Amino acid sequence: MKRQFAVFVLRWLLNSFGIWAAIKIFGTGYNKDLLTASFTGFLIAGLIFSLVNSIVRPIVIILSLPAILVTLGLFTFVVNGFMVYVSLKLSPGIEMTFFHSIITGIVLSLINYIMSSLLELQQEPRKKEA
Repeated sequence: MKRQFAVFVLRWLLNSFGIWAAIKIFGTGYNKDLLTASFTGFLIAGLIFSLVNSIVRPIVIILSLPAILVTLGLFTFVVNGFMVYVSLKLSPGIEMTFFHSIITGIVLSLINYIMSSLLELQQEPRKKEA
């Protein structure tokens, strides 16, 4: 249980960093700089994204399975972007266009994939005793 909580906190912090980095690199998609979020704003956005990704994403993936199959999995980019878009709409002080949310979703997916791979490498397989 402690390991699962530690992994969730690590994902939360990495998602917060990923959202911050994506906004700094790609911008928000608006002409004006609407970003008034502080460090805590990005932490809140990362927490909301982590919760939305854990709870809502599996339901949306199941509902959009026909589109994912027809596009050979490319529709998952749109689903990830939608998760980012919903998360940023719920978080205070951060706004982003849907197109920029799709790009941010790709960045966050890569960050989560790398982190999952690193955590899997650290976990040693248990040997069965005969």
